[in-house]
Amino acid sequence: MQTVRPALRFGALAAALALGLVACAEQGADAPKDGTAEAAPVTEGTWTLDAAGSRLAYVSIKAGEIAEANRFDKISGSVAPDGTATLDIDLASVNTGVDIRNERMREIFFQVAENPKATVTAKLDPAGFAGLAVGQSLTRPLKATVAIKGASADVETEVLVTRVSADRVTVVPTAPVIVSTDMFGLTDELGELRALAQLPSITPAVPVTFSLSFTRS
Repeated sequence: MQTVRPALRFGALAAALALGLVACAEQGADAPKDGTAEAAPVTEGTWTLDAAGSRLAYVSIKAGEIAEANRFDKISGSVAPDGTATLDIDLASVNTGVDIRNERMREIFFQVAENPKATVTAKLDPAGFAGLAVGQSLTRPLKATVAIKGASADVETEVLVTRVSADRVTVVPTAPVIVSTDMFGLTDELGELRALAQLPSITPAVPVTFSLSFTRS
């Protein structure tokens, strides 16, 4: 009997462990394997631009070969549940890296006293983003209307949309967006900047890049 009791105790312990594992497995069968299953679809709620986590920049070229990076420091925007997207650009926040150039851009080129902002609007198809899960990315064509100083023009590009968390989405273009002064009637203003800077030329077309981060509000 002395040799049988340890075996009985071991068998009882093994049975208890087996029952415990079965119970855990049954509880886990209905639980999500990760956080993505509980994340609400991106089509629910309004998404607000996270200005601190977003960037809007362009490259200007002067004298035919000198490229300079520029940006706007203040932008805001949102995407509504129906797919209406709006981006407002504070033109006074233009940052060329040179104070006198910033002043000329504000006062001569954009004339911010009468035209404080540029607006970008677009209409997205919510169905195209409904299945986007956390950690996934997709590319979509984007057509937007840009309005500056009372003039507007359509631009077309392709964007990469990434859902980095349940309530955060990032949007970047797959290639720079080319914008020209001719599209907004700003050619004369560009000529005035060129004359003030005593440059042989300033290229009227500039590549624009952006990285926009939206959070669900």
